[in-house]
Amino acid sequence: MTGVELRQLRYFVAVAEELNFGRAAKRLLIAGPSLSQQIKALERDLGVRLFDRDRRSVALTPAGSALLPHTRALLEQADDLQRRARGLAGSEPVRLGYVNWLPADLIARTSAVAQVHIDAWVAPSHAQAARVADGGLDLAVCWVRTEDLERRDLCARLIGADRLYAVATGKDTSEVTAGETAVLLDDDATSWSSWNAYAEQLARDTGARALRISDGGITGPAFFDHVRRSGRPVINSPKGQTTPLPPDLVQRPVVAPRIHWTWSLVRRRDEVRTAVLAVVEALCEGVGDLGIHGPDSWLPDGDPYQR
Repeated sequence: MTGVELRQLRYFVAVAEELNFGRAAKRLLIAGPSLSQQIKALERDLGVRLFDRDRRSVALTPAGSALLPHTRALLEQADDLQRRARGLAGSEPVRLGYVNWLPADLIARTSAVAQVHIDAWVAPSHAQAARVADGGLDLAVCWVRTEDLERRDLCARLIGADRLYAVATGKDTSEVTAGETAVLLDDDATSWSSWNAYAEQLARDTGARALRISDGGITGPAFFDHVRRSGRPVINSPKGQTTPLPPDLVQRPVVAPRIHWTWSLVRRRDEVRTAVLAVVEALCEGVGDLGIHGPDSWLPDGDPYQR
């Protein structure tokens, strides 16, 4: 039982109530494959099968039916404990800022430990880190360098990572080496400070061609126009990772090296509030290295997770 987490028990109850993994995943705000993996891990830790499932149906096993009321009672006790703890620690929510990415299961992970208020002001990484340092935010999900952490007296934990790809014209979707690509740098250093620092070192380290622009085209329609004009595949920024491509452009994996962008959960080094520290643990537990330390992986100098 030492491996069982309250989060997994909440997942068990949700699937038991929905009897459908897709609906349960949507309710929990997590990906379906992740939910299935967590249920399998729970079954392994408990030593019993909780569900009979095939492609068309999901049903509780006798063991699952027997454990469900006890699980609900345990979760009610845990929720009551958390409510009492929040009352002792104060009811002020934890203020969380971000750039453009947050964990899909953020609410599910944090609801039992604190009330999290996601700040509506979406700002660049350096601005969000500065807001944490000056007390405007309690936490931020952003890209930071070790020098930023030291200068602002901040701490960081790895919470996510994107493997960046290249966008190109034509039909070829095969791998492309980083040295065959181009990377954009924008003259607006205020808006694109973090990206420019990252892109400049990427160009130096890999031989990618650095292209100076002045129209904010690191993302959006202007980015696609730069791809069409560049004559080379262009590295996509993390702000454009999930943007659908126009039909005349394709995505190409970048190798030699595989380039990664890390997302950190940043807090003040002297933070002592229980709710803030509990949110950090809830969001960063079990994250792992997300592939950033592979033999062909690249991180810029100064990345907090560079080995």
